[in-house]
Amino acid sequence: MGQRNEGEGNKTAAREYNRDTTEFAKSGQVEGKAREAKQAMEGKDADAMRKAEREGKSHSHGEDRLLKGGAHKSAE
Repeated sequence: MGQRNEGEGNKTAAREYNRDTTEFAKSGQVEGKAREAKQAMEGKDADAMRKAEREGKSHSHGEDRLLKGGAHKSAE
């Protein structure tokens, strides 16, 4: 079955992401994965990971001001 193009605001992808992140949070694996990530950032691949992060951020339009607490969504 082909994937239907839902355009911007893909509700199916959002629903799947929310389901999967909730399952992971409940799985009991969060602390172990956090330790693995910390070790990776301190290990031999740390420079490559930081370089990849900088590259990704270079394509960003910046942090969403609503996420930084600088503004509140208005009730419309």
